[in-house]
This record gives sequence, structure tokens and C-alpha cells, in this order.
Amino acid sequence: MTRSRLTACAALVLIFGLATPNSEACVLANRLAAVAPHLTEEQIQKLAHDPSHRVNIPYSLDGPRLCADGMADIFPCSGVDLLGFFQPSELGGASGNDLWGWTDPETGTEYALMGLNNGTAFVDLSNPESPVYLGRLPSRNNESSTWRDVGVFNNHAFIVADNVSNHGMQVFDLTQLRNVTSPPVTFSETAHYPGFARAHNIAVNEDTGFAYAVGSDTCAGGLHMIDINTPTAPVQAGCFSGDGYTHDAQCVLYHGPDAEYQGREICFNSNEDTVTIVDVTDKTTPVMLARQGYDNSGYVHQGWLTEDHKYFLVDDEIDEMIFGHNTRSYTWDVTDLDAPSLNGFYDAAGQAIDHNQYVRGDYVFQANYMRGLRILRMDDPSTGAMSEVAFIDTVPEQDAIGFAGAWSTYPYFESGVVLISDMGRGLFIVRPSELASPEVFVDGFESGDASAWTNRNNRDERE
Repeated sequence: MTRSRLTACAALVLIFGLATPNSEACVLANRLAAVAPHLTEEQIQKLAHDPSHRVNIPYSLDGPRLCADGMADIFPCSGVDLLGFFQPSELGGASGNDLWGWTDPETGTEYALMGLNNGTAFVDLSNPESPVYLGRLPSRNNESSTWRDVGVFNNHAFIVADNVSNHGMQVFDLTQLRNVTSPPVTFSETAHYPGFARAHNIAVNEDTGFAYAVGSDTCAGGLHMIDINTPTAPVQAGCFSGDGYTHDAQCVLYHGPDAEYQGREICFNSNEDTVTIVDVTDKTTPVMLARQGYDNSGYVHQGWLTEDHKYFLVDDEIDEMIFGHNTRSYTWDVTDLDAPSLNGFYDAAGQAIDHNQYVRGDYVFQANYMRGLRILRMDDPSTGAMSEVAFIDTVPEQDAIGFAGAWSTYPYFESGVVLISDMGRGLFIVRPSELASPEVFVDGFESGDASAWTNRNNRDERE
């Protein structure tokens, strides 16, 4: 079915009485119409007309709150302490979106890089219980966007935005953050890449120095490959358009069990209705290895590999909305890159949309929109079995299937601090209670032992 962008927005104006076709709900409706043609108008209207995620929800935190008796201040929790917090307005914006982290290799200082509707904010986490907002890099041309993404390589941030006219990719030298003496500062970009006007996401492979903009107005929305080995002089390296629009990607130097592709650069793409695997070792001649869908898919949104590159965990953004089940996470077997297969799925105990997720050790840190951060242990990836071991709910008002709440998370700081970006509330700085040391990330699915969360059990000897 072909649906025009105007039709999707006009339907919202007619049914919900929206005042202007430029409203945020119309933007989202147009986006869904453009990238998910299998959805009906009714489904689009239901998905798009949820203004709550655009609202800066007031909340203030005057000090850390331990998770005690199931609560960290006003937020339901289990095993996750709330250390610090910023509202979007405290970071210079009206709403939040994606985020990433950076650790200064010279000083060891950890920083949050928080996407906002109007730019990117930088927060010093030297003391996560008293974080410092250092300043903001405004969106190029001061264009506002619901969608912003940031990646990091060689002490530089690479930032893209969607639904804008001429943003391209901003490059920002993160070492400037060392020398801020009178925050907050309004920063300027260090360099700019104009190879596309807009992009929905950016994937950075820090092992190779290549960035992959996806969902752009180039390469049919597929992989727009950029050599960033000289961060201030990015150069287009290639293009993959063979499977159309890519919503998100993870690109790695492959070290999994498929001997044919050992050491090659492989992108694992979430392509709306399929998991699409592409060999991008030769940027001028990328090769699609596999394109695989599954029954009852809604929108293949994002995914992340297990550390052994055997499995690819996928979140489907709108299957809960379409089919009415609880939050569902899918585990793919990618031991044969030419023939990936769906192993199974995990259904959570509550209702929410699973958005971005990342793997550390045998744990999955998953942003569930209206249920906040959920930390899952992979009990048996061969069947998709998982169990929830900790959480903090950034939307205490309700659990529901809707576009509000936690957008993304970043679990890779050595300190054990974890970041959560919430669309309406802002930046949460948390620490799972048992994560005083990264040693806790154990082979949970190998040991089959729930105590794995707190006991490494001589992982190195088992390996």
C-alpha cells in the first residue's frame, strides 16, 4: 500500500483536531507513513497521537536516592540506585532523545553526551552524585528535531539529526570538555560533513574508524559510509542501498564462529521488516549476506550483538502495539552470517515498547519506553530465554504501550554508572546496586545461576 505523507498528517488533523500540520504528532505520523507502509491509517494515528513524550516533565533531585523498599525517590526500582538527574530544560532543551558516553583516555573522566531536540548536551560525571552540566552544542542551523544520534571515535563526537533540512554530520572535539571553567558553555562544532542533509542514526565502528549514517536522504536510506580516521576531515567511503531504508545498525570487526567472515567488517542492520547483514569490508563494493524477516513483525527497530558475535538481539518497536503482547525481545542466531535464524523471544512481565538496547557481558540493558531501564540476564540465547535482574522505571505514572519515557541507555562506563535518556524527564544517572565493579558481568547463561549477577564465579577459568 502506498500512503502519502500528507494523507497521514491530514488524518491526524481531521481525527484529533491538531492545530497545524507542522505539529510533532504530524511529524511522527509522516515518519511512520514513510517507513512503515504496512501500517494502516488507524495504527499510525494511534501510534502518533501521544503528545506526552514531548513534554518536559518537571522533577528535581537534590541528592542520590538509593533503591530501598522498591523505590528510588518517586521511581519504582529493583537493584538500581538513582545518582543524578537533569531535566531537558536544565540541559538547554525541551525534550530528550538518544545518548552516548565518552571516557577521557587522559584523565579517566566519564561524560554523558545527551541528545536534545535542539542540540547535544555534555555532562561531567566525575562525581556522578553531583554531575556538572558543561554546556551544549546547538543543532546545526538551529533546527529542532525529535531524532538526534551521537557516536564517538578518537575523542570526537559525530552527531546527526533527522527531519531537518541541512544538518549533515556535526563533528565535535570532546577534549574541549577538559577545560571548561565556567559552565555552561555554548560550544561550536569542530568540523562538519555535508554528505547528506539528514540521517536518523549513526553507527560508529571504533575498531576501524568508519561511521555509518542510516536513514539518510542518500543511499536509499541505507548505509552511508564515512571514513572518520581523521575526525576533522571525514570523507565518504561508500554506499549500500541494496535493501533500502536502514533504521539502525551495528558494524563490527567480526570475530564470531563463521570462519568465512572472520576479521571482516560486518554490519548488522535493523531494516524495518528484516534483519539484514552486509559485508562492508570493501566500502566500494559492499555485499549483502542475508536478509531475513519473521512472522508477526511490526518494525525491526534496533539490535545489538552478544560479545561472542553468536547472537543478535532485536527490539521490534511496534509489535506490542499491533499484536497486543507485552514487551517482546527477539534473539537471532547469527553463527552462519549467510543464514540467520530466529531462536526465540522473551516476553516481559509488563507492557511497554522496547526501544534501544545494548549488551555488556551476559546482560542486556534495555530502554523500555514507559517502563524505564530494564536489565536482563541472557539465560539461554539458543532459545531466547532471559530473566529480569534489575530495573528503574522512569515513568512511574503508568506502564503502557506508548511513545513516552526511556529512549536509550549507555552501560559501558568502567565505573558501573549507567545513563538513561528519557524523552520527557531528561537524563538519569544511575548505578545498578551490584555493579560496584565491572567484574559482575559474568557468563550468566553458561552458569545458569541467578547468583551470577553478583558472583563472577571464575569466568576466566571457564573460558
